[in-house]
Amino acid sequence: MKSVSKTIIAIIILALSVGIAPPVAAQSVLEEVVVTAQKREENLQDVGLAISAFSGDQMRALGVQKSFDIAGFTPGVHISGNLAGQNTQFSIRGVTQNDFNDIIESPNAVYLDEGYIAVAQAQTFAAFDIDRVEILKGPQGTLFGRNATGGLVQYVSKKPSFDKSEGYVDVTYGFFDSAADAEQQKLEAAIGGPLSDTVAARFAVYYNQHDGYLKNLYPLAALGGGTFGGGTGNSPGAGAGADLGDDDTKAFRGTVSFKPAENTFVNVSLNYAKSEVATGPYQSKPTIGVFDSSGELVNVLDVDPGEIRASIAADGSDFGSDQGNSGVFGFPFGRPVPGGDFFGYIDPDGEDFTTSGDFAFENNGFTETWGINFRLEHELSNGIAFTSISDFKDYEKLLFIDVDSAPVNQLANYAGVDATSFTQEFRFNGKTDKVTWVAGLFFLDIDNDSDNGLKGPTNSLPALFGPLFPFPAGVDIGVQATLKTKSYSLFGQADWNVAENITLITGFRYVLEEKDFSMRQGFWPNPGNFAVNVGDPFIDIRRDFLGLDSRFTDDFSDPMWTGKLQLNWSASDDLLVYAGLNRGVKAASFNAPIPGGLGFPDTFLPYKKEVLYTLEGGFKKSLHDGRTRIQLDAFYYDYKDYQTFLFTGVAGVVINNDADNYGLEFQVQSNPAEGWDLMFGASWFNATVKDVPLRINSPLPTRDVDPNYAPEFQASGMVRYSWNALGGSMAILADGRYSDEYFYNLRNFDADKFDDYFEVNTRLTWLSGDSRWEVALMINNLTDERIGIQGFDLATLCGCNEISFKPPRWYALNVRYSF
Repeated sequence: MKSVSKTIIAIIILALSVGIAPPVAAQSVLEEVVVTAQKREENLQDVGLAISAFSGDQMRALGVQKSFDIAGFTPGVHISGNLAGQNTQFSIRGVTQNDFNDIIESPNAVYLDEGYIAVAQAQTFAAFDIDRVEILKGPQGTLFGRNATGGLVQYVSKKPSFDKSEGYVDVTYGFFDSAADAEQQKLEAAIGGPLSDTVAARFAVYYNQHDGYLKNLYPLAALGGGTFGGGTGNSPGAGAGADLGDDDTKAFRGTVSFKPAENTFVNVSLNYAKSEVATGPYQSKPTIGVFDSSGELVNVLDVDPGEIRASIAADGSDFGSDQGNSGVFGFPFGRPVPGGDFFGYIDPDGEDFTTSGDFAFENNGFTETWGINFRLEHELSNGIAFTSISDFKDYEKLLFIDVDSAPVNQLANYAGVDATSFTQEFRFNGKTDKVTWVAGLFFLDIDNDSDNGLKGPTNSLPALFGPLFPFPAGVDIGVQATLKTKSYSLFGQADWNVAENITLITGFRYVLEEKDFSMRQGFWPNPGNFAVNVGDPFIDIRRDFLGLDSRFTDDFSDPMWTGKLQLNWSASDDLLVYAGLNRGVKAASFNAPIPGGLGFPDTFLPYKKEVLYTLEGGFKKSLHDGRTRIQLDAFYYDYKDYQTFLFTGVAGVVINNDADNYGLEFQVQSNPAEGWDLMFGASWFNATVKDVPLRINSPLPTRDVDPNYAPEFQASGMVRYSWNALGGSMAILADGRYSDEYFYNLRNFDADKFDDYFEVNTRLTWLSGDSRWEVALMINNLTDERIGIQGFDLATLCGCNEISFKPPRWYALNVRYSF
């Protein structure tokens, strides 16, 4: 039945896209967007920044469902993260942070209604009932804070209307084109309007449920070769072998606005979201480590079909493995199956969506976030506008992945967090004949407790150590960390009209950052497959193995500053030229690495702040009475102590290395003729992280490398044609994006990168004449491309890399009713 449905949808969309040429055009979706990138409302074309912005209607037309989907339409923006896409972050101009410990803040700040999202987990959210999104590239620390060296993504939710009652109900049914026959049901709805002359409210809900699209054939191929093994008798627990890649999300946002006086506006919003998911949908590909004559790992390769060595020594012999995660290589040697991993496993269909994995459980993980945002706007008697924004968020998470992503009961990885954040901003905006200015105070408080580690499930480590292992039910080898952050800021920016059509922009921000850190590593009894690090450890690694204090503790107080100096030239009413110098900074912090394997001395637990100096220039041009908008940007980055994530063995740390980057970005939006919408963007950059070691304390020379998740070239485009038909209007839309290949490990080993890809999506829409009903047929990933998103190199632990991909081809029917 599903194959028939797929065929029908594809035929309808393709037939209408090539076979209908109606004479009358309908409305464009590429309207101009008003943004608040400089803490005041401005037309996008009047802002001298490398910025992309999309309205809520545009996002819906482009099929944006998750917060990170917008990256595909923005030059120079990609995605990174960890946990097979369950923890996804933005990568802007090659600047990213893919450490899987949530005490690490991203260098690309994400905001919702000007409330800072401090924990990476919460940067992945459903983009429902959104008014617009703004993507700012380059350091934004002057106006938005100390952790926005790479850029900033700001989502703005829809606010209640004081003029009319309105709302919508939006329902989607879809299915994924894979052997799992995964179905999706999504509901989004909102209603709002005036409750009185001075009070208005809006309430929005979101529900999404889809099955796992990664078909799991476990216990297929549970060969039991090597150290671990056994088939179903060696299962990690009841329910093992679930399909992966599912989602069950419920979210709510309620907003109430008040106008107690003519010059005062108050907005209060409450938001909540919870997602329940299976184990992360990683797959396995066999890889092999290459060692030099000193026993140092110098490369990782994809395994040839006939390969039987565990790893390759300098003389070509078998160097062995490190299946016990001890950092010592040797027995066991070889691979039970030529071309397989250390245990004889070969994925049944390569990079397609069928796998066999044992540590794979339904509802294995969750993320839960709630928050409250309070906004007060008041116009003072002298014309100065005062704004206060108070934002509180609470974050909880526990997610799992199967380390070997195979039918072998070896290890699982877990990442948990329990955190809160509070931000308070007081801001003043004013204007004189010559100067437009903004100044303010900002306070941030983050209290973050994290649990990370490796779980040895029942039947795993006991199989390795036998009677020597005191806990036959398994063990958690974990790290618990607490990081408390307080940040105080004073900021200001002024736009000076120094001559006709020339504006000088100066900005400065002073930051005082305080951090208090505590960490311990240990062995905990395994509490099962749905909990971690319960109680106190039975072995304290620092105390019992290293003779150190049980907890590593440290704190600091560090002053920082950011600055901006820029010239804007309004050459004409439709041409803006700009160039400037920026200084950005991201605060120092601490690592909390997973224990085992290649250890990290205490001296590598703190890392320094990063400082970025940028030179950037560009222009924005409007043509054809504003129906065509062009933007070109060029930039140069000079990083001092860039914070980058070095993953070796089964763990990693953030290290400091100088880096540089230079590049170009181009984007154009146009309505060239009635009914036509065109959008195109492209970016190219050359980024280098300098003097990177192959591991901490490596005796080998350092190397210059490409940063993680940083494709050198990207391009995206969209074509939409609309016409009047069937008592309303119809539109056919196709969008595509190309990405160059990119590495997912800082060492840039040969096997540690994803191939380039070209993704195509299409959408056919009918909108009723009164704009109340809308029906759409959609196909995402039309050519069923394998699009790599996240990966980790585990060649020495399991003879494999774990890799994950964007979902397969997806068909959907969407119906929306607006009122």
